[in-house]
Amino acid sequence: MKAPKQINFDIEQVNAVLKRVKNNSLQDGDYEIIKSMFDTVIYLNQALNNKKTTINRLQKILFGAKTEKFQKKPGKSDKKDSGTSQEPSSDTGDNGDPDTPPDNEPGDIPENKPENTPTDEPGKTPGHGRNGASAYIGAEKKFIPLLTLTHGDPCTLCDGKVYKQQKNGVFVRIKGVAPLDATVYELEKLRCNLCGEIFTAEMPDKPENKKYDVSSKAMIVLLKYGSGIPFYRLEKLQASLGIPLLTSTQWDKVEEAAIPARPVFEKLKAHASQGDILHNDDTPMKILELLKENKTKDNNERTGIFTTGIFSMLDDRKIVIFFTGRNHAGENLASILENRNLEKDSPIQMCDASSTNTPGNFETILCNCLTHARRKFVYEEWNFPVECQSVIDILAKVYKYDKDAKEQNMSWAERLKYHQEKSGPLIAELEVWLTEQIDQNLVEPNSGLGQSISYMRNHWPKLIRFLSVPGAPLDNNVCEQALKRAILHRKNSLFYKTTHGAYIGDMFMSLIHTCNIMDINPFNYLIAIQEYSSEVFRNPSLWMPWNFLETIRLLKN
Repeated sequence: MKAPKQINFDIEQVNAVLKRVKNNSLQDGDYEIIKSMFDTVIYLNQALNNKKTTINRLQKILFGAKTEKFQKKPGKSDKKDSGTSQEPSSDTGDNGDPDTPPDNEPGDIPENKPENTPTDEPGKTPGHGRNGASAYIGAEKKFIPLLTLTHGDPCTLCDGKVYKQQKNGVFVRIKGVAPLDATVYELEKLRCNLCGEIFTAEMPDKPENKKYDVSSKAMIVLLKYGSGIPFYRLEKLQASLGIPLLTSTQWDKVEEAAIPARPVFEKLKAHASQGDILHNDDTPMKILELLKENKTKDNNERTGIFTTGIFSMLDDRKIVIFFTGRNHAGENLASILENRNLEKDSPIQMCDASSTNTPGNFETILCNCLTHARRKFVYEEWNFPVECQSVIDILAKVYKYDKDAKEQNMSWAERLKYHQEKSGPLIAELEVWLTEQIDQNLVEPNSGLGQSISYMRNHWPKLIRFLSVPGAPLDNNVCEQALKRAILHRKNSLFYKTTHGAYIGDMFMSLIHTCNIMDINPFNYLIAIQEYSSEVFRNPSLWMPWNFLETIRLLKN
């Protein structure tokens, strides 16, 4: 709503108009005054509602939203017979937040819960906070034999015999160590009193006679680019534990580890270009070198700096690639698609509706994120609870059907047919409702609800692409979650110093996060590409996260 036309009048004029209204004796000009007063009240109420929405959204940004699911107002009756689903979307976790992992519901027991663990303790959720021995896949395993008895020996308590059981007893012991440990070797020296020759003991691992081995470099990289721990913070931690590690030394070791990682990273980008589904998005970043360069640029030159995340899916293979620099997400996606096999069909691209996400002249099947559209209604539920609830309920059902398709391992064709049967009528119902709200003037177009409806209508064909294209995703959540690696680095380290440092950060974040989403140990992977660096340079395709273990096995045989 536009600001009302301003009419200057004082309190005496207002009282006089009210008196004439009461006596049914209006005069010429009273209508304009009354209309202006009503318009002003409506305008202020609209501004107040928008203010509440802004504050509510700001609270979610500053302190984090525990849920994006519609919150019922006190005293509002449950619509048990309405047929609406209150279940959250499958891609947004049990609590509705697209970036928050689902929590265990009361009564859920972790799959790796250890045997003979009591679950009936009063006041405690069964299995909560416990991990069974099978969860410690990276732990060292030691077999402890029974020294007093062996298989087939007579029992010490009776006349029977003892036999080996299928399952051994299991005990997990966890110890704390410094992120980087150190060993000081004292090499004994002996000197001949006649010839003066000095004899020195040899190191036990002479072939690896280096101060920093490959595991130390891998750990520094993993802490910095996988967990977001800045160099200076790791330096203070190591100093407090009596094993000093300067920030300058850390950077030197990171650069050394980057040498064998570069050919793997470049080959990983080539694999990503062949994906059937490509997600992309970007987030602001700082590079001091480019910020300094901005001071010399003209007003019409680009000064923005971004980190782009590209999530590529090809069958069961998932790849994450990061780019940091002046290019937007669409330009970085175009650089990836330059290596795409021309015989392959156009990939499905999922992103938000920003024009900077499209890859220029490269043809893609463009889909827009349904979560972005849904979130706009979540932000407006404060002002329009009934209307927003109807939209959120419909989308909750759509996400539930998508979750069902994933749990049943449906093929793309089966998933498409399932969505057309189940979600199609819901989407058609939602489209009719959205059109009625605007065409029948049921909502103010410039209000928060009106703008949310307009956004959804403007991008409608791309938002519902999952009803016409096999395999089209509903949202861009996987890419947004991947970008949290870059955001974590930005929150802790604040910036990159140079474009060279940004490239190294992108490289290691890409390798580490690709390992994480494919359930591969990134620490072991980073060690392997350093230990076999000559083989990595010879054929980097054999040293991808998904095949490096098989390559090592073949080399050892």
